[in-house]
Amino acid sequence: MIYAYIRVSTELQNYSSQRFEIQNYCAANGLSVDRWVTESISGTVKVEKRTLGKIIRKMHSGDRLICTELSRLGRNMLMVMSILNTCSAKGIYIHSIKDNFDLSDNINSKIIAFAFALAAEIERNLISQRTKEALALKKAAGIKLGRPPGTSKKRENAYKCWDAINKKIDEGIPLVKIAKQYKIHRNTLRKYMNIKNLNDGNSLPGQTVSDM
Repeated sequence: MIYAYIRVSTELQNYSSQRFEIQNYCAANGLSVDRWVTESISGTVKVEKRTLGKIIRKMHSGDRLICTELSRLGRNMLMVMSILNTCSAKGIYIHSIKDNFDLSDNINSKIIAFAFALAAEIERNLISQRTKEALALKKAAGIKLGRPPGTSKKRENAYKCWDAINKKIDEGIPLVKIAKQYKIHRNTLRKYMNIKNLNDGNSLPGQTVSDM
């Protein structure tokens, strides 16, 4: 099947010029479009969330996708290469009229697949490097990494108030309400209760009998 893909970024743009170019191209090359695919969406949106992504998933080996230019597929090179790589793997042919670009079962497809894999690897390395640099800068600036400060303080306060917490539990007050009052998570409160059941009456939550 032959699919013609048209994308505009806003409703203010119209499809007519792209449709006209595709019709002229098909007429000159003896082709007939089986299905027109149109959508109004930014090219920065992930292809999986666009109509284009749904169509590519349905297409089969030997199907052809025609567009006026590669920029209709995506707004950045990595996205376009990803789409081309997916189509190449599925055996889908793509022709971009203005770019005079053909993706078919030839050496170009293999080059695109290699280029995409290389670009993706470079991007992963850059992200990893940027993350490491950001963490190093925070550490150098004295910013503590990991869990937010104060978490252990809240638990310590809960330990000190255990008698009052235990009384509220015995009174049947909901755990969610008790946890909110003492600023701890209800799952943490349940953990305290489980520990208490294993300990004797004089031990604190968080202590087992062997700790005393």
